[in-house]
Amino acid sequence: MVKVSILIPCFNAERWVAQAIMSALAQTWPAKEIIVVDDGSTDGSLDVIKSFGDRIRWETGPNRGGNAARNRLLELARGEWLQYLDADDYLLPDKVALQMEFLAAHPATDVVFGPVSMEHCSKDGTQREVLPIPEPHDPWILLARWYLPQTGAPLWRKPAVMEVGGWKNDQPCCQEHELYLRLLMAGKRFDYCASNGAIYRQWGEHTVCKRDKPEVRRRRSEIELQAENYLRTRGELTSSRHWAINMARFEMARMAWQVSREEAITIMKGVRHSMPDFRPAGDAAPARYQMFYRAFGFRAAETLASWLRPTRTDPSS
Repeated sequence: MVKVSILIPCFNAERWVAQAIMSALAQTWPAKEIIVVDDGSTDGSLDVIKSFGDRIRWETGPNRGGNAARNRLLELARGEWLQYLDADDYLLPDKVALQMEFLAAHPATDVVFGPVSMEHCSKDGTQREVLPIPEPHDPWILLARWYLPQTGAPLWRKPAVMEVGGWKNDQPCCQEHELYLRLLMAGKRFDYCASNGAIYRQWGEHTVCKRDKPEVRRRRSEIELQAENYLRTRGELTSSRHWAINMARFEMARMAWQVSREEAITIMKGVRHSMPDFRPAGDAAPARYQMFYRAFGFRAAETLASWLRPTRTDPSS
């Protein structure tokens, strides 16, 4: 039976890491190993990790960042398939088994991915919602629109991740998306499996993706541009992929407008350069917005939207 390595990087997750480890141990797929790397935690995380004894493998070291911890886990893994699991997330018991059953019927797959459930934690309790992955399941379109899921949702073939150099140590955010991009550029095969078993917990404002939104937009823009240039060079920039990349830029521009009009206009200049006839659609561009955009352009449409938008205490929310 094919072995799966369940890999848990941990930094100051004393509140959550026991549940992550227990959910890994509870996986119904029998051929598994659980490895935890403590990335220099300063709370009680390491004591929690040690309490699991020889049911897991673990090591600790100085704090080097999430991707460095993931790369160390990659080095330690003995399985052919990798299940990454952040220490503040957890898995449903049959998550790995359902995806491994899918892989048995799709042996050429390098990354199998499916929906993730987001669990919102607040003082009023928890609420869970499934984040769907819409069709078409073209991974380039899904990458462009940021629909490829969070780190814990896929199973990753270890040799494929090794071949592209693993995780980028100095990538501060958009980490899985940057890795997805390199895997796609290396010709690795992505397949969609509808099963859902990864729980992505949202509990605070401490992650880079929430703390530094301009940096997230900058890093995401780099990924969108690399994908566009690669696909164009290869003659694979279809009209649907081209539109998806520019729709992503448009959505970023709309978010940026509320805090930096200069940033938003710069993003839209990139859209016009890439696709002069671009027209937005979907939830990010309601019908009335589309009408003003077509007639007067982005700046006028955003000005109108700003007048109509309810007042917020935090303009970046």
